[in-house]
Amino acid sequence: MDFLNAFIALSNFVIVPAVAYGSQLALGALGVTLIYGILRFSNFAHGDTMAFGAMVTVLMTWLFQAQGVSLGPLPTALLALPFGILGCMLLVLITDRAVYRFYRAQKAKPVIFVIVSLGVTFILNGIVRFIIGPDDQRFLDGERFIVSARTFREMTGLREGLAFKTTQGITIVTAVVVVALLFWFLNRTRTGKSMRAYSDNEDLALLSGINPERVVMVTWLIVAALATTAGVLYGLDKSFKPFTYFQLLLPIFASAIVGGLGNPLGAIAGGFVIAFSEVTVTYAWKKVVTYIVPEEMAPSGLLQLLSTDYKFAVSFLILLIVLLFKPTGLFKGKAV
Repeated sequence: MDFLNAFIALSNFVIVPAVAYGSQLALGALGVTLIYGILRFSNFAHGDTMAFGAMVTVLMTWLFQAQGVSLGPLPTALLALPFGILGCMLLVLITDRAVYRFYRAQKAKPVIFVIVSLGVTFILNGIVRFIIGPDDQRFLDGERFIVSARTFREMTGLREGLAFKTTQGITIVTAVVVVALLFWFLNRTRTGKSMRAYSDNEDLALLSGINPERVVMVTWLIVAALATTAGVLYGLDKSFKPFTYFQLLLPIFASAIVGGLGNPLGAIAGGFVIAFSEVTVTYAWKKVVTYIVPEEMAPSGLLQLLSTDYKFAVSFLILLIVLLFKPTGLFKGKAV
């Protein structure tokens, strides 16, 4: 039995990828939960908003690469990310002014906003595919690994190697910084407190002199920044493909609902719950178990519950269970 090699294998294929994926889902779920908590509707266009911001970043990255501009070992996409955020901010402000503002003035029910957001989804999906195409687009450059499996084996002398990708490190660090800034903004600044007051009691907030249009605008700007950052980090870690972001809508919404829709802290926790669930259920545990059990008891099969093709089914199952038995989520957000 070799528990150290088992732990390294577990870290390499489960813990590190799940933490990086959970960070991406958490950033995406924060955008969903802010829209639900402050603007009071489920934004089904969030996935394609991520795709649009990531697309602008990809195009700017290609432009920088063509001009010979780079960040050395770091991805050039980090240099292009502010342009992607600005492009996405412009998009959401135009969308809000052209579409959602009318229904807010009519005091339409939340289900109307959901249907409208579906229409926005299809339009954005078509725009992104038309501009950049439907296929995988790779834009990652710089150093691929912080620590490669071969280097780790040489340093430690272990049979298993731990590969820590640059994109995973950037994802985790960025997520920590963004979440810290968001919570500081919501809890320490006057605008953030206005947003929280507007979310808790709209009528009382209006009587207190809070400008609802300003709250709406700031909310969309924050959501655009979160969506673009999450989309770019996911694209760097995997690859950029427009339809993938539409599929990501399920685990992102599952993360927000599991944690408690409308609760930012719950969105973060839900992102990691969904990520670890997807990765652990779809991972083939043969290698880890082989290290742990005696040689004569080593499994012959892969010990894989589900193929990776069904990872989104895990999100759907968890979402279904939460909606049936605890619709307010882990941190008691607003009832779904």
